[in-house]
Amino acid sequence: MGSLLEVIALHPADAEAAQEGGADRLELCASMEASGLCPSVSTVSAIRRVTDLPLRVMLRLTDTFGTNGAELNRLTAMAQSYLSAGADGFVFGFLTPDNQVDTESVAALASTFAGTPWTFHRAIDAVLEQRPAWRALRSLPGLDCVLTAGSSLGVGHGLDDLTGLAKEDPQVAKVMMAGGSLQAEHVPWLYGAGVRRFHVGSSVRQDGSWTKAYVNSRFVRAWRNLLDAQDSKGQNA
Repeated sequence: MGSLLEVIALHPADAEAAQEGGADRLELCASMEASGLCPSVSTVSAIRRVTDLPLRVMLRLTDTFGTNGAELNRLTAMAQSYLSAGADGFVFGFLTPDNQVDTESVAALASTFAGTPWTFHRAIDAVLEQRPAWRALRSLPGLDCVLTAGSSLGVGHGLDDLTGLAKEDPQVAKVMMAGGSLQAEHVPWLYGAGVRRFHVGSSVRQDGSWTKAYVNSRFVRAWRNLLDAQDSKGQNA
């Protein structure tokens, strides 16, 4: 299986450039100053009109990882609107007040769109103990991807933990998607540990700006070429 490259898209122009550069999938969100919140339904519709790439839409209303019944009801309704607008999957994740995976809330939301794949986002990087958290994730219906940097500070700080987890358990490596200040020099180490999914955002924008620059197709192509080269080495090994 070749490597998957997911790119954050905030606007239709981002989506077009990401596809031109060779992205495999898009994560759609808004408010990157809050690390990504729900986009508008109209944005999802507009992006769907300009790309045929799979779209995973963020289900997150506040800049925390907690939730409650009222918020889950809102997210349930939003998820259905996103599906009608062309979404193929979702990105979300909740923690309990003591920073453990909130399996009850996550499963409750996932059950409302059964059969639709989804990603557990970087809430995983805020848990107190990684291994119990990963075990908890195994029980969640529909989950096929976990976005993680291994640290709330980014891949540069969490690289050893990511590679260690991936090497210990091929099932973890299979669903792990490395992202969060991911740099090109991290890729060979992650790839060698069995990771095949990679997520980029600010690194494919001029000067890393969320507000002053759209996705640059040339930057995306550089990531695509990097991953393709790793895939080629893997096949020839």
